Amino acid sequence: MQSEFKFYVQKTSWQANEDEIKSVRSEVFVKEQKVPADIDFDGLDNQCIHWLAYHENGLPLGTGRLLPDGHFGRMAVLKPYRKCGVGETIMRAAIAAASEAKLAEIYLHAQMTALPFYQGLGFVAYGEEFIDADMPHIAMRLPLTAD
Repeated sequence: MQSEFKFYVQKTSWQANEDEIKSVRSEVFVKEQKVPADIDFDGLDNQCIHWLAYHENGLPLGTGRLLPDGHFGRMAVLKPYRKCGVGETIMRAAIAAASEAKLAEIYLHAQMTALPFYQGLGFVAYGEEFIDADMPHIAMRLPLTAD
């Protein structure tokens, strides 16, 4: 477990931070979880809002993206920084952005191992479990209320 550290999350784009986004996702999905790069890098990144979490020393340590239709995905946090609030901070920023965009809901396909994390943020599972990139997933959604 990583000792105490400070981090910050920045809203960005694929065009502005492609290399840093790729570095985190390649480490987590391609190397650690053995997801083929062509599945992770699906050609949709240039349409998304992205978030990058940075260690106070400038190291990118987490990322996530939101498609225009409210589909959140590609949440990745480097292993030493998990369970330290990085993913939750990214997710809360994405929820706020979806709400500001007046989307009715934000939805995602959670790896089953991440189900408790998303439930803790208010997401509700629906439908049947399915396999994506050789890992069990479940669809989840979070209705967004109008202000």
